Amino acid sequence: MPEQVELLERLYNRFNARDMESLLAALHPDVVWANGMERGYLYGREAVRSYWTRQWAMANPPVEPVEFASDLGGMIYVEAHELVHDLNGTLLTDEMGSHVLRIEDGLVKRFDIRGA
Repeated sequence: MPEQVELLERLYNRFNARDMESLLAALHPDVVWANGMERGYLYGREAVRSYWTRQWAMANPPVEPVEFASDLGGMIYVEAHELVHDLNGTLLTDEMGSHVLRIEDGLVKRFDIRGA
């Protein structure tokens, strides 16, 4: 799991830096990504690009991974601190989130939000 944790730490870091191209390069071309704003799922890199572009135009949502775990089925569980501000700096959300990811061939294939 150390390689997967390294990949995910880099992914969260690039998300917080708004480095779209590095983020998308870390996703499988057929990624399935949970839509935390509108519910449902996004399919493929371009759908995720559109989602993040909309999200970042409305809020500043840095996410810091706090703890990683895995199961025998290959799922990676991430507990993350989500600190969301609007574009004026007003705090909207300060909470812990639970993410579940599947990595295939060194790329993120699926992202889910537990409890969503």
